[in-house]
Amino acid sequence: MEGSERRENIIGMLKGSGEPMSGTALAARLGVSRQVIVQDIALLRAVDKNIISTNKGYMYFAPDMGKCKRTFRVCHTDAEMRDELNCIVDNGGRVLDVVVEHGVYGTITAELQMSTRRDVNEFMEKIGRETSKPLNLLTDGMHYHTVEAESEQALDIIEKELKQKGYLI
Repeated sequence: MEGSERRENIIGMLKGSGEPMSGTALAARLGVSRQVIVQDIALLRAVDKNIISTNKGYMYFAPDMGKCKRTFRVCHTDAEMRDELNCIVDNGGRVLDVVVEHGVYGTITAELQMSTRRDVNEFMEKIGRETSKPLNLLTDGMHYHTVEAESEQALDIIEKELKQKGYLI
């Protein structure tokens, strides 16, 4: 299989999957090494394909123009992280990312793509297993989330609950 054909297959698999796909899974399905997939993903991103990398694998992300987005500036402890994320997803939000403003490195953004309690639980389990720490530790708990929802009303409810819980800055 030629590289261009393989890259088109990667796009097709990512578009057809409702879940992120790991580089290892893509490699197995296409009969190549994971490193070949990593290189193909880099080439696809270079030509402006909407492929993002999440903590669970690669996803094709087509922005939904019908959705509403809002950025929330929040602060909490590690112990409150699960509650903060559940507050968002339980009220119809999708946590697109986490952003911190670092004094030396500037803006650091990580894609999250969480929309259910299951997503939150998997994320929290991964944090518990890994030696890496959450980005908000770099900024004493202060960070931003871009949240997407079906309506401004849903975002208003999320904002109100984050404020009531003391997470909103």
